Amino acid sequence: MSPQPDATMTTRFATLTPLARAAVPDHSTPFDPALVLWEETMPGGAHWSARLNRGTTLRLTDIDGRANVSALFFNADEKTERYNMPDTLKAQHTAFLTHGHVCFSDMGRVLCSIAGDSCGWHDTVCGVLDAARSNAKYGAARYQEHRNAMHRNGLDGFLVELGKWGLGKRDVVANANFFSKVVADAAGTLHFDTAHRRPGQHVDLRFEMNVLVVLSAAQHPFDPTPAYDPAPVTLTAWRSGTAGADDACRLHCAENDRGFNNTERGFL
Repeated sequence: MSPQPDATMTTRFATLTPLARAAVPDHSTPFDPALVLWEETMPGGAHWSARLNRGTTLRLTDIDGRANVSALFFNADEKTERYNMPDTLKAQHTAFLTHGHVCFSDMGRVLCSIAGDSCGWHDTVCGVLDAARSNAKYGAARYQEHRNAMHRNGLDGFLVELGKWGLGKRDVVANANFFSKVVADAAGTLHFDTAHRRPGQHVDLRFEMNVLVVLSAAQHPFDPTPAYDPAPVTLTAWRSGTAGADDACRLHCAENDRGFNNTERGFL
């Protein structure tokens, strides 16, 4: 079960000055616009899914600096293989995702690698917003009365998309939350860093397998914003190829190299 936010999480980082923040290197992935497959904008609160084939990169861009993108990843050819958060974190000795990291499956293979990142920290432990928390925090707003202005939550968005691929509630595992930073203090209390996000930040997910990608742009469970106001994200996909021998994600640690080797054997 995801940790529950409390009142102490709402303002702790809101007053941080730029001097209190370390500069985040911009690990952008250059690409030829001629290789772009498609580009679209996912509205705030919306959900989305697609098969992304091996050798494709998907860039998520936070348009106005308020976005959260909750994500699940599955082997598109054998959906019982999926993203494994514990293995991903312990293999790379990290609690968050950024450039050079990979997302491991529960079979020890690399589903995708973070080939580019201008954000620097993506949450892995706080789960996804569900209907109960959304209604308690923002109030209920049903489609019957509000039409496209209805309130959407991340869990229901996941379930809608999973249903399109023959999956369901039991397939909702620990997810990643791109563009959101949550840190623990000395007492172990989690805090949402409201100063972390910036307009135009992006993260590049390079797919090393054929992957079913499921996304929700609902607000993060710990986002202290008092109003329901999820932000849009641009999705850009292009043909990138896969990680080479000198790739930063492969060289990040020995476990990553083994994961890439395990992955590549399946495509020989």
